[in-house]
Amino acid sequence: MGVAFLFPGQGSQHPGMLHQSPKHPAVQSTLREANDALGFDVLSLDTASALSSTVAVQLALLISGVAVTRALYSEGLTPDAVAGHSVGAFAAAVATGVLGFQDALRVVLLRAQLMEQSFPKFFGMGVVVGLHERKLESILQQEFDEKHPVYLANVNAPDQVVVAGAVLGIRKVLEKCRKMGARRFELLDVSVPSHCDLLHFVSYELNERLSRVAVADPKFPYIGNCNARALFTADQVREDLALSVAKPVRWHDMTTHLYERGIRLFVEMPPGQVLSNLAAAHFPTARSVAVEDAGFESVVWLANQQRGGAIE
Repeated sequence: MGVAFLFPGQGSQHPGMLHQSPKHPAVQSTLREANDALGFDVLSLDTASALSSTVAVQLALLISGVAVTRALYSEGLTPDAVAGHSVGAFAAAVATGVLGFQDALRVVLLRAQLMEQSFPKFFGMGVVVGLHERKLESILQQEFDEKHPVYLANVNAPDQVVVAGAVLGIRKVLEKCRKMGARRFELLDVSVPSHCDLLHFVSYELNERLSRVAVADPKFPYIGNCNARALFTADQVREDLALSVAKPVRWHDMTTHLYERGIRLFVEMPPGQVLSNLAAAHFPTARSVAVEDAGFESVVWLANQQRGGAIE
């Protein structure tokens, strides 16, 4: 029975998330390394005011994911595959040995700065629950406005889809979804229009930066955001990290692929439990657990009990 580590993206953050990390030597060591790489105390990133910036959010998510992963590794627990949602893909890439942690910090800092500087206000993301992806795509085509564009961004489940673009356009789309019977339709606490055509220039800049960063082949499969398939070479992962900022995240397809590869325990790194809840809802014969919810020691015990054989 395989184990997969899942790394959340923006929207999972909350004040105090880094301060609430497991009290483990590997976590403390990771925080010190991040301080040295960035030149400031990274614990300042998780205040409510700091998290209003996508720069703080993306860095905090990367640091949190890597810190807890290293703590799990030090307890003898390694995954059979990794998958990260949006910026969580960088933590996944570090976890599987493709990127060094300090390089990942610098690339994510660039990623977040480019996104924030280009869309300082009036852009964001919204979630729709209760309408199928194809129905929402039809609404987006009908309601598209070049002055206030909105695009399909993330497919988290067949009937849970995230859109990105101009806030005025998103509100218009959400109202249409309400009229079409959606169960949930609201703006997300995300200040940039991730994973859509508006960010092609960020993708280009990331590709340029990543081309100058040392990478290695993954130690175990990394599931790509763009094609929702296992990637096995450094170049494939590097390309996914660069391109995915401007392409929809096929999250449901990603976790389905993991399940098909034999994963029966999904372990979500902090913060939050959005990804583990999605897995639990769609793969009832698998186990899904969030470190932040269950506790570090419980996750170590559960994963060791789950071990039965690695996936191919």
